[in-house]
Amino acid sequence: MAKRLTASATTLKPDPRFGNKLVAKFINCLMWEGKKTVAERIFYGAMDLIAQRIKDVEPTEVFETAVSNVRPAIEVRSKRVGGANYQVPMQVNRRRQ
Repeated sequence: MAKRLTASATTLKPDPRFGNKLVAKFINCLMWEGKKTVAERIFYGAMDLIAQRIKDVEPTEVFETAVSNVRPAIEVRSKRVGGANYQVPMQVNRRRQ
């Protein structure tokens, strides 16, 4: 089975304000009905609030730690053994986290 990359993995450009691909991916996921400027305004407004409340840490660092806290480390997959299905915990691929 060939490794498949999503289109966002190959064509995603960093966002203009922070220069971070994770931020650009999050803004694309936040976007609704193609309204990217609205999604950017919401996200950058939240980053401004974080910068006001936490002055000693960069807002992108807070965002990256929040995303890493939400990422799943393991997932449960079905394994068929002798006519019975068992749920087997496995590590999640880095790209799919």
